Amino acid sequence: MSATALRTFKRPVLAALCAATVLGLTACGPFGSAQAEETGPFAGLSGPQIANKAIKATKTADSLTLDANMKMPEGQMKAFLALDTKGQCAGTITMGPTGTMELIKTGKDAYMRFDEAFLREQNEGGSPEETEAALKMLKGRWLKTDVTDPEAKEGLEMCELNTMLNEFETGVNFAKRGEETTVNGKKALTLTEKDGDTTYKIYVATEGEPYLLKVEQKGGEEPGTVSFTDYNKPVAAKKPAAKDILDLDKLGAQ
Repeated sequence: MSATALRTFKRPVLAALCAATVLGLTACGPFGSAQAEETGPFAGLSGPQIANKAIKATKTADSLTLDANMKMPEGQMKAFLALDTKGQCAGTITMGPTGTMELIKTGKDAYMRFDEAFLREQNEGGSPEETEAALKMLKGRWLKTDVTDPEAKEGLEMCELNTMLNEFETGVNFAKRGEETTVNGKKALTLTEKDGDTTYKIYVATEGEPYLLKVEQKGGEEPGTVSFTDYNKPVAAKKPAAKDILDLDKLGAQ
């Protein structure tokens, strides 16, 4: 087992989040495709103007928690991550019905812990003895790696809030104003957008900062939802207990 395990998760998570947020908000189309309303939340603003306002507000966040549930070519992907602009991160990522990775990134170190299903999958093709040896050594233990390691650095992009927010681009889109609703207890305005057989619903907070609260995709290759909560709250990324850590560098794992 090595830091390459991080790369197993990088593409599904980062690419899926970009697809759900960026493509849903910046599909090409004229600003005039959605009419402004003079009453209610964001009075006088059209759907595209509200979408762009939400993106700009979200890009100013110092931290947030994302909760993603998306259908990927590799299988169902779920991610629950708290992350901030300082690079701290904590949460879980699951691919398929089993195979979960816990992840903590704090300072110059990252820690990963894998459930038994993930460990067995990683050792698929090995002998039963090798699999059991891996389980005995790794089950319940956190693997420590330096975040400057090239392999780890690539995979840990999923924990970089700045990287994700930089993908949110304002621009021209087809967003249309929809109904008022609530998302995770927050009042929101729904924006809708269609791109072929794919429909996006974008939920924007109507009280306080107009942050993105949820993006929902139906149809297309990667349907699912991504919710955003806990804006600007501290990320609880704490180093695991020393007795539960295995140092990859000390083990000589590459």
